[in-house]
Amino acid sequence: MTKQRVALLVSYDGTDFCGWQVQNGQDSISVQGSMERALSEICGEKIGVTGSGRTDSGVHATGQVAHADIPVNIPGPKVREALNSRLPGTIRILKSRVVPDDFHSRFGAVRREYGYYISPGIIPPAHRRNYCHYTRRRYNLRELNEIASVLRGVHDFSTFAAAGDQSKSRTREIFSSSFHREGDLLVFRIAGNAFLWRMVRSLTGTLLHVADQGGGPEEMARRLAAMDRNEAGPTAPSRGLFLEKVEYGSEYGFF
Repeated sequence: MTKQRVALLVSYDGTDFCGWQVQNGQDSISVQGSMERALSEICGEKIGVTGSGRTDSGVHATGQVAHADIPVNIPGPKVREALNSRLPGTIRILKSRVVPDDFHSRFGAVRREYGYYISPGIIPPAHRRNYCHYTRRRYNLRELNEIASVLRGVHDFSTFAAAGDQSKSRTREIFSSSFHREGDLLVFRIAGNAFLWRMVRSLTGTLLHVADQGGGPEEMARRLAAMDRNEAGPTAPSRGLFLEKVEYGSEYGFF
């Protein structure tokens, strides 16, 4: 049967998943695997789902983008309702629509934005425990932003690559990197063309570590330039991280 490519805007609570990607055949506990199983039931055949990038165990998303090739007899806009009726409540499809066959959720992405949520000096209420990182210290916003500004531009981010990262190049472009107050939370937002495996968590942990230890933007610049994993600070926990937005060329006009 003729296929059509459908793009999906996905949100999920990553707490109970092993991450986005299928891990050693454990598709039932990955976001990707759960979506593939549901789509295969809908279409009556095995369907693969490709995401804009993989998120780790415990990491959440409010704006993950994925695509799948499905039979043309299923209207693109109806895929959202069909999937949501079969997926657990921890995964919600926010939008679905048919896109050109050359649309690719991973390779076509030009900008990805993450948010990392911190509860500084305030013990978070129980319902937030899986969605932010508690720190004892209350940070100076101006100081944090001076340190975070070092990341903007094109750099080799080898210092912040996890040991298992398979990237051929570790050079990435960061468009924005800054901290903001949102109510009683401190939020670190970073946007770039792409990120290494666990890079955002490593950056967040190192930014806070440099603020704790002193040295300011000069110290952060030194660690970045070292291209040495030993220069990274502690990796921030996964629970505070959200993939919030993925952008594509204007010709797609979807997300």
